[in-house]
Amino acid sequence: MRISRTLRASITVGLIGAFVGCAPGGSGAGDARSDVQKPRDARPAARTETNRYASAEGLPEKPALDGITIVVGNPAAHSTVQVYEDPRCPVVEEYERTGAEALQKLLLMGEIKAEYTLASFKDDRLGGDGSKRAVNALRAALQEGKFVEYHGVLFENQIAVESSGGFTTERLLKLAEKVPGLRSEAFDQAVRTMQYRSFVAASQRTYQQTGVDPIGPGTPTIVVNGHNIDGGLYGANFDAALFRHLVIDLHENPETWDSVYKPLKKKMEAEAAES
Repeated sequence: MRISRTLRASITVGLIGAFVGCAPGGSGAGDARSDVQKPRDARPAARTETNRYASAEGLPEKPALDGITIVVGNPAAHSTVQVYEDPRCPVVEEYERTGAEALQKLLLMGEIKAEYTLASFKDDRLGGDGSKRAVNALRAALQEGKFVEYHGVLFENQIAVESSGGFTTERLLKLAEKVPGLRSEAFDQAVRTMQYRSFVAASQRTYQQTGVDPIGPGTPTIVVNGHNIDGGLYGANFDAALFRHLVIDLHENPETWDSVYKPLKKKMEAEAAES
């Protein structure tokens, strides 16, 4: 996704950009927090960083108490990035190649955790049941403690898979071979029989109930500590450096949402509407 020069130039004070994802409709999950204090500059390059987790394979992963949300990273982390994805959405694939790379590095540091809600509305748009089968397979991988690795493999191969027919059962099993230790009788049976079909349906309903639009906010939808990174800020999701800056800023300086990012978002949306 092309990022404007203005967005890149604004990295020390805010983020700008307006793009569209796989959107059935809606504007997102809403905002939270209203503490207003004097903002201070947060430059990630000046940070002293150490990893709590050595690699993605070591990241904790589990279903949340609702049984639907998939939580990745340090359960005690003080900041949360909510990620809404449909496995067949090409814009999600772009996010996974860009902003999500920065998110994974932050997860390894242990100060941020991610919460995934998996949608499957693209099946209605494209035909077939590839999204539903992929979500079911991801839930099966979670059962084996391999969600993070398998999630990465699916998006690394999404373009090739979609161009050749989508996420079929056999393709999902073949891709699982790229994750050491994932293929097993239990995993294969779960994938072949759609063992987690109730999870797939519940996850789609949760996605649809997110935000103000009854058909869901679109994918990817990214929410950082309750703040939807959409509209005038949406482009930041697709630039690893900008996304990292934004997440760290809202983690270390939560007051900057009201003092910097929210006003900037409104300003850029107004300017875009006038152009």
